[in-house]
Amino acid sequence: MNKQDRKVLACVDQSHFADTVAEYAAWAAHRMEAPLELLHVIDRHLEQGSGEDHSGAIGINAQEHLLSALSDKEAAIARGKREQGRLFLNRLRERALAAGAPSVDMRQRHGALDQTLAEQEAGVRLFVLGRRGASAATAQPGSAKALGRNVERVVRAVHKPILTVTEGFKAPARVMLAYDGTAVTRKGVDMIAGSPLFKGLPIDIVMAGKERGDADRQLGWAREALEAAGFRVVADYLPGDPETVIAREIAARSIDMLLMGAWAHSPLRSLIFGSKTTDLLRAATIATLLLR
Repeated sequence: MNKQDRKVLACVDQSHFADTVAEYAAWAAHRMEAPLELLHVIDRHLEQGSGEDHSGAIGINAQEHLLSALSDKEAAIARGKREQGRLFLNRLRERALAAGAPSVDMRQRHGALDQTLAEQEAGVRLFVLGRRGASAATAQPGSAKALGRNVERVVRAVHKPILTVTEGFKAPARVMLAYDGTAVTRKGVDMIAGSPLFKGLPIDIVMAGKERGDADRQLGWAREALEAAGFRVVADYLPGDPETVIAREIAARSIDMLLMGAWAHSPLRSLIFGSKTTDLLRAATIATLLLR
């Protein structure tokens, strides 16, 4: 693989969840021997002025002076935010290096997170971001807000795997693939088999949902593919609601990281019928790698 396509890109905001994002990103970069970049995206909308009309019925010269002063003030605020972001990224960089990342770069960008990541995707092997951001610091786990405003928008905007993490780093010792036999989860099997990210870790493959006649064949293919790559594999078909089954098995098997397909349907379909991805993300309190 071209070195330019090997980067792990960690998206961080100025919340205490950023430490966990940096540590998981460092873990992944270390496992894949890949460079790590910490990206802090500053939303332009958060830097805009108050929007108040300061012109009023004053003279032209006074109005120009006031607008110039306001512009200088906003520029100073923007400089302050950039400097604050630089110090924040420097601290995270030291944390990531201490956690084993081979090399760590830092970058700040203005714009919307989903658009920024889509622009960066060509050089990225794995994205890492928090399921809870600064706006969700006080949200209850499992709530819509706790998932973070940007997760679904980002996942729909890019096509590389995305590791979404919750608060508190734990180096994965056992991994589960939520497998349904679709193209995206079959691609996930190939990714696990061919990537150093999970080498040496036991893999549990769980197929849940309505009973289906091809379950044994589908599970057999996945198990054989991973065993051929040297993995220790447990593969089970467990009927029942996927959200309930996966959450139960994560706890019962002491799973540290979940792999699953992400938002295969359009946003409109998800709005009308609900989203299995969102349900599973809310049920799984562990780090989850979303496959595209």
